[in-house]
Amino acid sequence: MVSIDRPPWEGVAPVDPYPYEETHDLRHGPDLHPALLGLLPYVGLWRGRGRGGYPTIDDFTYAQEVRFSHDGRPFLAYESRTWILDDEDKPVRPAAREVGWWRARENSDEIEVLITEPTGVMELYFGTIDGLKIEMATDAVVRTPTAKPVAGAHRLYGIVEGALAYVIELAAMGQPLQSHLSARLERVGG
Repeated sequence: MVSIDRPPWEGVAPVDPYPYEETHDLRHGPDLHPALLGLLPYVGLWRGRGRGGYPTIDDFTYAQEVRFSHDGRPFLAYESRTWILDDEDKPVRPAAREVGWWRARENSDEIEVLITEPTGVMELYFGTIDGLKIEMATDAVVRTPTAKPVAGAHRLYGIVEGALAYVIELAAMGQPLQSHLSARLERVGG
């Protein structure tokens, strides 16, 4: 057993801020890792509107902001936050949030995506990059005991006329895989 007389943080100066830059703007910061060249069009800050629905909930309109950033390593950091809009495009309340990592393999069209939601759901996706299109499906879904029953999902992303567009199909609440969300987001940064 190793004996420690005092903890390593006791009596030393505070640590400086995180020293490595992360960016969603390819004009600044570290170079994009070569494995991510197939994801290059996605790097940036995106914002727009979408429509959602499912048999177990009422249809809704939402706004969304998505950020794909990198720090030079072979993955993109992903963050999405949404908010519900009323009939006059006014914010009603916060909605879904996601964070995760998009990993592409160098010299391959394969992609691995990990997404975590604060509702207690973690999804692992495998898919392919085909030019400006990315298609992926869950290989695994892990839920906390209090999370809603999500069985799987399928996501299709694309850069269409300069915008980030996507559709998401969901199998949850005992329902089969079916349409759940679709949106079009414009680049606002990066």
